[in-house]
Amino acid sequence: MSRCQIYTLNSFERNDLEKLLKNAVEKDEILKKKRITLSETEALIRLSGGDGRKLLNTFELIINTFEANEIVITNEKVMQVVQKNTVLYDKTGEQHYDIVSAFIKSIRGSDPNAAVYWLARMIEGGEDVKFIARRMLILASEDIGNANPTALILANNTFQAVTTIGYPEARIILSQCAVYLAASPKSNASYMAINKAQQLVKQTGDLSVPIHLRNAPTKLMKELNYGKDYKYSHDFENNFAFQDFLPEDLQGTMLYEPGDNPRENALRTYLKNLWGERYNY
Repeated sequence: MSRCQIYTLNSFERNDLEKLLKNAVEKDEILKKKRITLSETEALIRLSGGDGRKLLNTFELIINTFEANEIVITNEKVMQVVQKNTVLYDKTGEQHYDIVSAFIKSIRGSDPNAAVYWLARMIEGGEDVKFIARRMLILASEDIGNANPTALILANNTFQAVTTIGYPEARIILSQCAVYLAASPKSNASYMAINKAQQLVKQTGDLSVPIHLRNAPTKLMKELNYGKDYKYSHDFENNFAFQDFLPEDLQGTMLYEPGDNPRENALRTYLKNLWGERYNY
């Protein structure tokens, strides 16, 4: 990267976009053979979002709907054509990833209004229902987690439902799920816990399983005290027996930090009552 030059491409201004259209009409080998009148350009320019390539692609789409060489471009004509086509949503381009990002961040940011708007942008662009549902399924665990475990159930059911049904009815199911996820309390505690755990495994290597936790299917293993002194939780009060479950070198290591929400605050209290000072709940 040190030898690379990075350029930021800014959006075109209105005058620049109008010049692009005029230049296309006058100099393009195919278009200059037609009698094209740019009666109104507001819709074309607005839909381009300041992107010159998108402007010309949309313009070409409009032109191709005319059979005669006499062509008049109006805002009404532009909107009629665009509403019947999905070309403006490039599922492999930068805009695709920008809209998906906005959708996910709106849900994570607890804004159901923005979530359904960006969802509508994807739907109108012909985005695959399974792609949208899959992203919400991941988010339900990563960004909501145990703050509202029902979110994962709904997201999973949504994935199954839209896979079976497809468009156009799938849009309703996607909307229900997006709104529910956006309106749910948030927690990334489980996501952070597995990240910490995997990093710890990489740092500490293949630590031995405590002998009392080992499986002992053979006589030899039993003679080696595999499983000895293990306490079966259900034989104790409140179905809990205080004992060590982590490798010896990691005892007391806290990987799961409950999030700050009603459900996980209750989990924090419960775990603190069980473990006392062993973990810093």
